[in-house]
Amino acid sequence: MESKRQQKFGRQIQKDLSDIFQKEFREIFGKGMVTITDVKMSPDLSAARCYLSFLLVDDPQGIVDILEEKTKAIRNALANRIRHQVRIIPHLSFYLDDTAAYAAKIEALFEGLVIPPATEEEDK
Repeated sequence: MESKRQQKFGRQIQKDLSDIFQKEFREIFGKGMVTITDVKMSPDLSAARCYLSFLLVDDPQGIVDILEEKTKAIRNALANRIRHQVRIIPHLSFYLDDTAAYAAKIEALFEGLVIPPATEEEDK
């Protein structure tokens, strides 16, 4: 369970990172789109786990790997934005958010589910 402070700081990191990705690191994603679905902060606010979702991207895991390689530059861009608000710039780690794929899989399972109609004996 995250504290209010962790949640607020996570939302701020999420907002700033999405702005950084749209303006400064656009070439990484090509024509695809990236969404930062969630940012989980450590209790001491020194580490941020960023969950990313992609649209119109052929190899999402490959892009996550590229982002891991460029973490230092991304953290530096983040530091330029939040350096007056925090004491520690969090270490960033990026993860592929597969919630949409999981939801589609569950939806497909429900679509294929066959439920026989109830008989009169079961109604009584």
